[in-house]
Amino acid sequence: MTETEFLTLTDGIFWRIEEALDEAGLDVDCLKAGNVLEIEFDSGEKIVVNRHVPNQELWIAAKSGGFHFAQRDGQWIAARDGAEFGATLSGVVTLAAGCDFEFAV
Repeated sequence: MTETEFLTLTDGIFWRIEEALDEAGLDVDCLKAGNVLEIEFDSGEKIVVNRHVPNQELWIAAKSGGFHFAQRDGQWIAARDGAEFGATLSGVVTLAAGCDFEFAV
């Protein structure tokens, strides 16, 4: 995939994350700056979703850890444990928000 295709694809994912958070009624502030989407909760806790352009990866940084995902067969999969991006994001947002949240890429 070209860099432009990667940026377009991940722009869409960032937008869908923001929409899913709004639809879930979570009281969070989202700030997108360049390759980073920062999600801040009322508690002050933050989750950072970053796109790493050189490796064409999506990264999640949360209180519970850091996670790196590469696209394989149309899915964003973690090299370390095979976890899927949407499931991982759902889990870290659920922990931070204290209520259920689901996100599917």
